[in-house]
Amino acid sequence: MNASMSLVHVPGGPLLLPADEVTLLLRQLASRWLESADDYDSGLEPETVEALVCSLTEVADRIDAECIALLPLSGGGEDGFDGR
Repeated sequence: MNASMSLVHVPGGPLLLPADEVTLLLRQLASRWLESADDYDSGLEPETVEALVCSLTEVADRIDAECIALLPLSGGGEDGFDGR
């Protein structure tokens, strides 16, 4: 699996990764694990792979949810309706 990620350098701070790229990577990794577990001779225990996939997906979902929570509200008010 090849993956490339955009790095953002903050002067005097750490390198940052875009959240959407991190969650995409987590979901791709989970998908590849599932594909590998389906191979007859993989030696992977399906139950273990399923648990790992669920964990990765849960982390990706949490990152997405936290990012959505940080989005600014639309200019029209709390629910996006401007009252016109």
